[in-house]
Amino acid sequence: MARKKEYIEEEVIEKAMELFWRNGYESTSVRMLEKEMGINQFSIYASFGNKKGVFIKSLACYKAKAKLELINKLQNSTDGINAIKQYFYDFINFSKESRLNKGCLITNTVNELGEKADQEIMSEIVNFATNVKTLFIEKLEFDNLKTTEIINKQANYLMVSLQGLSVASKMFNQGELDDFIENTFKNI
Repeated sequence: MARKKEYIEEEVIEKAMELFWRNGYESTSVRMLEKEMGINQFSIYASFGNKKGVFIKSLACYKAKAKLELINKLQNSTDGINAIKQYFYDFINFSKESRLNKGCLITNTVNELGEKADQEIMSEIVNFATNVKTLFIEKLEFDNLKTTEIINKQANYLMVSLQGLSVASKMFNQGELDDFIENTFKNI
């Protein structure tokens, strides 16, 4: 007879996500996951396969949080470029945990793993970024004077700026980040 899980998967994955977000993928060990998640190694392997399986679930958890706290607001806005600008400000708040500035789990993972990233992990990251870029394009299209070429170039610029903001949010103060955002949107 199979053992009954004595934990709620969503809760333990949220804890794992926070650990990966703080420490990165490579620096997080299965032992650390056991302690943070409050379940033993057997349960981790039985439920998620391995550390990568926990991380993939953690990325899904992060994307769900981002969708709830950031993406839906952007998606539902009819305020064009101002909606994207607000997304940048909201992103800073989303990326902070009290005094611990963690940046973006997606950006942190790309910076950490780079070219050596597992294909499945990279696919999850690219999928998330593509969805955000598509929303940026939709909001930029509110300006009827912009050509498709200009919109695509500006969406690329905004995506690169967002990645820079993610890294900058880990070390610069709010005033400096506000200056970055304001100057970014002067160019759009």
